[in-house]
Amino acid sequence: MAPENTDPMAQVRAIDIEVTHVWMIRTFLKHADEAEDDEDLRAIVRDLYDFILAVGPLDEVDDPVGYLKMARKKAAKLRRATELYEEIQPEVSGHTNFVMAARSLRTAVDRILAVLKTR
Repeated sequence: MAPENTDPMAQVRAIDIEVTHVWMIRTFLKHADEAEDDEDLRAIVRDLYDFILAVGPLDEVDDPVGYLKMARKKAAKLRRATELYEEIQPEVSGHTNFVMAARSLRTAVDRILAVLKTR
């Protein structure tokens, strides 16, 4: 859900909340045994980390407009990583943890994209 507030710092805060979810999904996937043998899964982990690293932690944001610009620049890669995970997840594992990770990632990314208005 995109905040109606167009204040750049409010948008940064809204994105940061979702980035915490992306971080946890990335951590789960990174440490999953399945990632050892799956190059696509490792690429997804790298792409999620790339977005997280590019925007940086909330407490270091001194230029919210710059943060939003970087988030927009990296949004397509984040979207593609999410789509790839949704595509390969059934092959990687049907375990509830992987299914819920796909749903959680989709939710977080949709909310980030809504804030950025880059759908």
